[in-house]
Amino acid sequence: MNEKPKRKLVWRLLRWGLIGLAILITLAALLVTEENWRGKRAWENYQREWTAKGEKFDWQSFVPPAVPDDQNFFTAPVFTNIFNDKIKMTPYGNDGGPDFHLDASRSGYAIYRMQMTDLTAWQTYYRNPTNFHTVVGFVMTNGVMIEQTNLLNHATDEFPIAPKPQTSAKDVLLALSKYDSAVEELRQASERPYASVPLDYGRGFDAVPPLIPYLAALKRCTQLLQLRVTAELADGQSAKALDDMKLSLYLNNSLHSSPFLISHLVRIAIIAIDIQPIWEGLAEHKCSDEQLATLELELGKLDFLADYQAVMRSECAASIAKIDDWRQHRNDVVLMSFDSNMENNDEKSIWNKISHTMKAGGLYLMPSGWFYQNEIAIAQMHQNWSVRMVNAEQEIVSPKIIQQANLSAGNTHTLPWNIFAHQLLPAIGALTRKASQIQGQVNLARVACALERYRLAHGNYPETLAALAPQFIGTLPHDIINGQPLHYHRTEDGNFMLYSIGWNEKDD
Repeated sequence: MNEKPKRKLVWRLLRWGLIGLAILITLAALLVTEENWRGKRAWENYQREWTAKGEKFDWQSFVPPAVPDDQNFFTAPVFTNIFNDKIKMTPYGNDGGPDFHLDASRSGYAIYRMQMTDLTAWQTYYRNPTNFHTVVGFVMTNGVMIEQTNLLNHATDEFPIAPKPQTSAKDVLLALSKYDSAVEELRQASERPYASVPLDYGRGFDAVPPLIPYLAALKRCTQLLQLRVTAELADGQSAKALDDMKLSLYLNNSLHSSPFLISHLVRIAIIAIDIQPIWEGLAEHKCSDEQLATLELELGKLDFLADYQAVMRSECAASIAKIDDWRQHRNDVVLMSFDSNMENNDEKSIWNKISHTMKAGGLYLMPSGWFYQNEIAIAQMHQNWSVRMVNAEQEIVSPKIIQQANLSAGNTHTLPWNIFAHQLLPAIGALTRKASQIQGQVNLARVACALERYRLAHGNYPETLAALAPQFIGTLPHDIINGQPLHYHRTEDGNFMLYSIGWNEKDD
């Protein structure tokens, strides 16, 4: 075959190849257009149907109203001083404190642990004559980790101490007196009628990073108040201890109106800290009847199950808003930025993982219709699973539904149109468990306050919990796992055992 026919054949093949490619591109464009139209229509129909049933998917409907700065707890001057480091409200020195453990740093230094706080250890810590504490660490130098020894100021450089040792409680209270004026500023600020962290809530999840410093500050203040309350109880200052405990409970409640799940996770961490001195005060019979009644009333205001229902709905709307933002700005998907030292990173790490997956996997190229399908999947996940895990009206949590949700996540393939819901669902079950566990502890603390009031009135604990209501507690809370009465019996040493069944739903 000569060169001329060869060229004709090549050009003919090239032409048909180009025509075929054009046809494929046209078909792909038609398919994408069809998928975009189908996904958008499906989401609009779904949204219309469930909005008529009372559901809300618009993030703006969950944005809290703006409040005047001079009436807002979070705009009080004490927070300005905390954030500019004029006040660092923490019981620790630079070296972490006597009960600081690196392996427990994620859960916090002072969770409810059913052992008395060692005030003598704190006294020794504050009175330690050593001015410097050696800390061995590793630093990155020219790309290599090199061991380095640092000298940090010890607590004695930061906290006041008496010339001669006093009781452990008095020495601890003296050390913490450096924060007396700041605590009083917090107490005065708590009298303001509103508590709303000043954020641009309209930005949805993008408003979370500026929220983190407030959450961290509240947790540190709670740790300080916990140690202060424990020392006040040991020093016989039960009235002051009650005032500080009420302030600490207020710090938790100040986040009640926040529409972000991370705020409620921090609330759970704060209450876990608060329960420790409550348990100690009850164990050592440090409180009067009036103080116990006040404390039980304050604890009775906490309803983490109802709050869970509310925040799950706002979380659904925020997730949908974020996905829709990614749909519109898919080429600008970036990792969400959070403080790695801030605990309760469950939700944040999930969204970091999702956004990283989008960048690494090239999902920013997917059709708009798949984003809409993901919005439907998110809404269905919350309606089918997260909202059903908790029955706020009956105050019951269902471990079975949580197990079913986890099985569903494990048996469902991750696809481009369900990737967000698929990755979020396992975390939702874990978060549900946290909320239910802390509500169970709050309920037990309320009943324990009533039991102590009964003991003060009668000299011993009752044979059954039924004897407590209505004189010592308005209504007895039930076991949130199965709705049955809490388990209680008196022990041979004159104390009592009070507990709820566990997640296996058995009294074992």
